[in-house]
Amino acid sequence: MAIKTVRPYIFNRETLKIELHFSREEYNALSEEEKRDLNSNFLWSRTAQAWVSRAKEGNLWRAKQTAEKIGFTGEEKQADFNKYRKDWSWLTQPIIPGHAGSRAFANHKEKVMRRYEKGFEEYEKSAYYQDRAATARATADNVKLSDAVYLSKKIKEQNKKIKNLQAAIAKNENTLHRIQQGEVLHARYSGEVVTAESMEEIISENLEKYDYEYGKLEFFEKCLNKMGGIAFSQENIKPGYIVRMIKWGRCEIISAGPVNVQFKTERGDCLTESYAAVAEILDVKELPKVDNPFKEGDVLTKNRPADGSIYKAYQVVKTTATGVKIQQIVVEGGKPIPGQFIGEKAMQKKVVKSKFSDWIGVYDDDWQLNKYTAVGAV
Repeated sequence: MAIKTVRPYIFNRETLKIELHFSREEYNALSEEEKRDLNSNFLWSRTAQAWVSRAKEGNLWRAKQTAEKIGFTGEEKQADFNKYRKDWSWLTQPIIPGHAGSRAFANHKEKVMRRYEKGFEEYEKSAYYQDRAATARATADNVKLSDAVYLSKKIKEQNKKIKNLQAAIAKNENTLHRIQQGEVLHARYSGEVVTAESMEEIISENLEKYDYEYGKLEFFEKCLNKMGGIAFSQENIKPGYIVRMIKWGRCEIISAGPVNVQFKTERGDCLTESYAAVAEILDVKELPKVDNPFKEGDVLTKNRPADGSIYKAYQVVKTTATGVKIQQIVVEGGKPIPGQFIGEKAMQKKVVKSKFSDWIGVYDDDWQLNKYTAVGAV
């Protein structure tokens, strides 16, 4: 027996699952077959106070069938959202005249820009923003929302999601344009003809997802900004600096990249964290300059760990102040033969100091290359 009151199921944009909201009395009224079908495709969630699909978006067809069988019709999307953000790569995308998908983009951009012109203070008053903030607090407690490392990680995740959605929307637009130009396209799995209407619906859904993920990004960015943002970056952290990492204490910076820092703990562990994990600079000192110990003609070898035998050998064919250009040479009877070049073209390698010892040299695929000295040579 289906539920008495016909209602839509809910598509939750946060979990990408669908939810069925109905009472225990209505559950008890279901037939045994309907209950088995429900339990096969849904789980009861105390948090949502609803039956939540086991599958996520992209594989929801069976869950939707179950929902329809017990009386749910249609879909209601949770918390639709139009967010403002000045993202030039997106806002300046060209509009193709007569292109339905581009019209959707144009209309969407217009709404975004209107909100942008009103300013963020106006946006913050929206009911959706308040709901989004409450949702984020429910999934990440106040301790996490005061953790710069956590927030930095979430911002990175959101930017990745947004980039993927931008690529998906661009692909959708291209597909729709091809269809409107008369090209007949078929769905990859079903083989059915893809219609302009179905592509317009996909574009609309992806635009909504795009806005939704931007809402989450803005929320985490605001939490981080309230903490003062991230104080350190590649501009003020250099290799050799002694810093205090939030989790690891006193550490030495090994390398400082655009996003992360690599550091060595007092115990000797080499780890990588975002700049948000740096609490303060304890000592400003840069790593000493590494002098190039090699000259043209030197032979460098890859040695097997088990017995030290030579696995591969390379000859230095050119040197610079900071590196060498090496080319593979023949190894016969366990000895390198200088001048007998084989394999690929010469490779440029940077001379570096080991993170774990005083060793200075070059690496090839994480192997240290050792300077070869013939047995008996002075």
